[in-house]
Amino acid sequence: MTRLSVNINKFATLRNARGGNLPDLIEVARDCERFGAEGITVHPRPDERHIRYQDVLDLKPVVTTEFNIEGYPSREYLDLVLKVKPDQCTLVPDPPDALTSNTGWDTIAHQDFLREVIAALKTAGIRVSIFLNAEPGLVAGARSAGADRIELYTGPYAHDYTRIIADEKFRKDNFEDTFVKTAAEATAAGLEINAGHDLNLLNLRYLKTHIPQLKETSIGHALVCDALYYGLENTIQLYKRELTGN
Repeated sequence: MTRLSVNINKFATLRNARGGNLPDLIEVARDCERFGAEGITVHPRPDERHIRYQDVLDLKPVVTTEFNIEGYPSREYLDLVLKVKPDQCTLVPDPPDALTSNTGWDTIAHQDFLREVIAALKTAGIRVSIFLNAEPGLVAGARSAGADRIELYTGPYAHDYTRIIADEKFRKDNFEDTFVKTAAEATAAGLEINAGHDLNLLNLRYLKTHIPQLKETSIGHALVCDALYYGLENTIQLYKRELTGN
């Protein structure tokens, strides 16, 4: 079974736009779980433009499924994660001013840094996932750095989805030889596989069908947009159906 973790950053963006506490992130997290989400993801950034560090502290005793904290491993971020001790920490190489995550780690160039960070997190009992581009050659570096999982950066897949399903050669070069092979390399190396970024109701099932070993997807922006039309409970169920093939 592939777990659906709902990234609630966009709910925080909406709250911050007007000040106050509407929507209430605590209630959002509880409702997501009540409606079927198997995890809650947050990605605090240094400028706190959506999730605030205090939100992470407040959510810790509330989340009853799986709590996943994404982010760049700055000292401030690591101090927060080591204090909260979530179920999973997803390391993302984005700089503080990035609008959104748009690439994965170079696990070769940053091997020593990643190994040190991951060792500290695992000593605290936290499962560690590394945000990774779909490049099979980077998997060994993730394994040697000590990661438990990789999270496939699926932005390029989502961008090219219509061409992937329509053009056989393009599909081989830009999906089978990248995403599918990276997943196979990870499985062979003993790493579990997550995926996230720009996944939606259109492209999610195809990814799951071709990477059946997928353990977890983290979805926020598209899910929140769909919830405006379908309602949050129905939207979560729609995403879960895409993951189960029903």
